[in-house]
Amino acid sequence: MRIVVALGGNALLHRGERPDADVQQANIERVATAIAALAHEHEVVVTHGNGPQIGLLAMESAADPALSAPYPLDLLGAQTEGMIGSLLVRTLHNALPGRRVAALVTHTVVRPDDPAFGRPTKFVGQVHSREAARSLAQRRGWHIARDTTGWRRVVPSPAPERIVETDTVHDLLETGTLVICAGGGGVPVTADRDSGALTGVEAVVDKDLTAALLAEDLKADFLLILTDVPCVYSGYGTPDQRPVVDATPEDLRRSGYAAGSMGPKAEACARFVERTGGLAAIGALDAAYEIVHGRAGTLIRPDLTVG
Repeated sequence: MRIVVALGGNALLHRGERPDADVQQANIERVATAIAALAHEHEVVVTHGNGPQIGLLAMESAADPALSAPYPLDLLGAQTEGMIGSLLVRTLHNALPGRRVAALVTHTVVRPDDPAFGRPTKFVGQVHSREAARSLAQRRGWHIARDTTGWRRVVPSPAPERIVETDTVHDLLETGTLVICAGGGGVPVTADRDSGALTGVEAVVDKDLTAALLAEDLKADFLLILTDVPCVYSGYGTPDQRPVVDATPEDLRRSGYAAGSMGPKAEACARFVERTGGLAAIGALDAAYEIVHGRAGTLIRPDLTVG
């Protein structure tokens, strides 16, 4: 099969961990083990989150006295694609001797009039106390919102319309290359209606929706979203919490998962399955192989009763 694997932001940095390079390098070893098991049998494309990394770079850029203005989010996103891509390439190169592995900085076209630009919702960076978050909001002009464990910066997260380098990714796959691309949802850009010229914008594209779009455009058979829970749960965090083993797109949407956590993942899987008739799944990183083979996670399948 051709599988698009979407790694959650926790793949390189778990909540509460220091964002040091050696911490991320250690965590990436687990990622490589999980992906290598799939890559022995299938064509694999890997996307990844960048929330902790881009938040850290934004803090550093805003505090750098050598800069007259902080770097914009599109350029910081490109930096995270290169950094995380390099970590993945090196580790997968060691885990898959003889296999071609390439990381590609990719750009995602968004609509300049997307309502998301007026409603920042995407969490980036580290968790802060209420007082520290308020201070950052005042000093940096940032939008701050409450996460599950504290307060974090939020930025616009427009919907992906098109991935500029899709044809290049396809060509690499045809040569047997394991491709890492669309990190952090891809570098957000707008395209001029007449000339097609690209311009970076201040945003972070939703990585799960970008992965679904990429999987659709590449005619993938399977979209696999890996996160820090074993599966999707109904009633998550309540006494009525129950694992969801099997679902249709309609089932996922009817359940109304939270926008700040499982919601985007559920919507991404629903879109991919509806538009392609393929399969999608959500589950834990270490169970990636078992999820694809139907032994773990939550499987999202077409509703065979429709039509």
